[in-house]
Amino acid sequence: MDHTQENKDSEQFGSDSENRINTNLPYTTALNEPTNFIVLTAEEQRIERLKKPFWQRIDEQKYWLHITLFLITILTTSISGAFWVNKEVDFRVETWENILYGLPYSICLLLILTSHEFGHFFATVHHAVRASLPFFIPMPPIPILLNIGTFGAMIRTRERIHDSDSLFDIGVYGPLAGFVVAFFILLLGFISIPSIDYIYQIHPEYRSLGGIPELSGSILVGKNLLYWILEKIFYSEDLPPMTEMYHYPLLFAGWLGCFVTALNLLPIGQLDGGHIIYAMFGEKKQEQIAKVFLVIIIVLGLPSFLELISALGFYAFDIPFNGFEYPFWVREYSWASWMIWALILYRFIGIKHPPVLIEKPLNTNRMIIGWVSIVVFILCFTPVPFSQVP
Repeated sequence: MDHTQENKDSEQFGSDSENRINTNLPYTTALNEPTNFIVLTAEEQRIERLKKPFWQRIDEQKYWLHITLFLITILTTSISGAFWVNKEVDFRVETWENILYGLPYSICLLLILTSHEFGHFFATVHHAVRASLPFFIPMPPIPILLNIGTFGAMIRTRERIHDSDSLFDIGVYGPLAGFVVAFFILLLGFISIPSIDYIYQIHPEYRSLGGIPELSGSILVGKNLLYWILEKIFYSEDLPPMTEMYHYPLLFAGWLGCFVTALNLLPIGQLDGGHIIYAMFGEKKQEQIAKVFLVIIIVLGLPSFLELISALGFYAFDIPFNGFEYPFWVREYSWASWMIWALILYRFIGIKHPPVLIEKPLNTNRMIIGWVSIVVFILCFTPVPFSQVP
């Protein structure tokens, strides 16, 4: 979902004195006296690559690995897509043809992820920053996890990003590209919504009930602002409730694309949002904004997390527990998994964005695009992505 940066500064930039590049002298050369061979620093190498045609700036790649991971991810997302339309796929040969039922979901979701990651990748090529092609991360069916078929995708930048312009472009064009594709897939899902007979084919038992019931324990997918707006515009009696939306491949894949976009646009550390906010407002403001968002995430997750941990403790000692007496709105806006995200962000990703070599103000066009990305985050963010009907 995000791209990571190798921070092996000693290998890439030499000594500390070479690292602290002055804005008036953006790079230096070192002379190997015995052979009179000029050793180019990482920044000089980047400038040399900028002189080459676009396609010649692409770094060496392990194409076999990227292709293999992508093909496996097609398989795992297709299996997941079949699962969401109640088609079983397992080791029995007679179930393998059911994978075809999962292709609409798989194609839509991978189109979103691919657009996102190549938005990053082409930006790195444009700025001649060495980077890998996308690594797709397949997700086999795991009983304790929601089966969406993939853990996402990422690229890896292989050197420190030079300046604020490069950082901004590399950070922003991934989520914007992914969002555009997710938006149109979601839009197509609303326009082409099938009749209610579609859900009756998946749940024949609903027909005898005269409608779609809201069963206790059912998965409830949360609405983001964009979904809510489209639902109002394209209202139809055939639109599914959020307890059944995941049976509709285009709607579910488009929603997941928005969810992934929002996660990546969190303005924390080296997430895409961290890159964007750092480039727009500078190091100090990015750190302040990141801390605020970390607190917000903890506040959103803590009530449900405490209740979950308490429930597990009471269950271990065979003691009845019906939950805390929270107000209704607390349950509606609290998701326990935000606490796990807060831990990952704080402990592994980090709150503060590492500095670029040359920090400078963005031009007006980039600032406008940055504000557009903030609007995209607001449209896509879901306080409670998944919950269960009580």
